[in-house]
Amino acid sequence: MMRHFLDFERAIGELEGKIQELRHLSTTSELNIAEEVGRLEASATRLLRQTYARLTPWQKVQVARHPERPHTLDYISGLITDFIPLAGDRAFAEDRAIVGGPGRFRGRSVMVLGTERGADTETRLAHNFGMARPEGYRKARRLMRLADRFRLPVLTFVDTAGAYPGVDAEARGQAEAIATAIETCLDIKVPIIAAIIGEGGSGGAIALAAGNTILMLEHAVYSVISPEGCASILWRDGEHASEAAEALRLTAEDLLRIGVVDRIVPEPLGGAHRLPKAAIGSLGEAIDEALGPLLGIDGARLRVQRREKYLAMGTRGL
Repeated sequence: MMRHFLDFERAIGELEGKIQELRHLSTTSELNIAEEVGRLEASATRLLRQTYARLTPWQKVQVARHPERPHTLDYISGLITDFIPLAGDRAFAEDRAIVGGPGRFRGRSVMVLGTERGADTETRLAHNFGMARPEGYRKARRLMRLADRFRLPVLTFVDTAGAYPGVDAEARGQAEAIATAIETCLDIKVPIIAAIIGEGGSGGAIALAAGNTILMLEHAVYSVISPEGCASILWRDGEHASEAAEALRLTAEDLLRIGVVDRIVPEPLGGAHRLPKAAIGSLGEAIDEALGPLLGIDGARLRVQRREKYLAMGTRGL
């Protein structure tokens, strides 16, 4: 399978291309090129390690948006058994940008929610590239209330550039829908564990991420606005996106330092898209470790903890 390489991975792509050519040659001739392949593989791994050890914030944004990166449905498929997708907000329509429903995580009943971008052109259009409309956030609110009623912990997976900015969405109360989703996150009396798995953009992300514990994959990003949007406001020019990414403090390391997220989940070398199963497994372990202590806490205390957590944000590490 042909791998998609980002701009800053060009040299890595060239090395891996040469490796593929040599492997193909070895199957069609009697030449013994194992030694040369081994040397090139070592060089490619070394270059990959060096490159990912010094990613800039803008490069992290590109990794978070990688088209082959595992999405919410991949995590649900890999971590949740007996998943039953539920649809509709019981008021207007079904929004496939947000998927959710009950299932079992390592033997325990849970409610799962997440923003889904889609994996190819057809599914991206069907899921509106993970940008939810008001009915999507109202569906999320409905499912969180259902989880509260049946005492189900809530697991959320966040991967969205932000809420859908269309006129129709604004006309149907986009801001109110996001605000009430956040309010519901802060109000219910069951544990909420949120995972930023790709791009966590604006209020569209916070609507599902106001949890007791916030996990963030190593190369994910999380910010109040996209770098391009920030650049268009501050510089009137999207070409300054890399500068905006630096200023926004949107990397996992920055956000852990200032208390916005609670734990960074390491990704396989080269990003989650290189070894999706390993990335999904690592996040599953982190969720399991985070969920255990929360299960023994009284519901009222869980609610207070969430509120205190968000009131304290921005008061340290600046």
